[in-house]
Amino acid sequence: MGLPPPGLWLKRLWVLFQVALHVAIGKVFLMLFPRRVKQNILAMGEKTGMTRNPHFSHENWIPTFFSAQYFWFILKVRWQRLEDMTAQGGLAPNCPVVRLSGERCSIWDFMQG
Repeated sequence: MGLPPPGLWLKRLWVLFQVALHVAIGKVFLMLFPRRVKQNILAMGEKTGMTRNPHFSHENWIPTFFSAQYFWFILKVRWQRLEDMTAQGGLAPNCPVVRLSGERCSIWDFMQG
């Protein structure tokens, strides 16, 4: 497995900064302009259809935006995307997969049988 290349650490640091800034600004806006932030989040929910679900109340999920859990989730997703990218003509990433039996392995291990 080994350590990731040094360039990846710099990219991770940059993503950490971006996500932290996004969450901090979002948290400040949520405190200063709660109605406007709620309108924007609901507008985004309309695009995905989330707000049309009668069993899914916005009071349950809007407060989770810009929380610590939100921060760690977005950071994890963005870091995973960094590792999943490849240059044209380069090696494909060895992403984790789950077999139908439920066993977790990498794509390379899956292809080897």
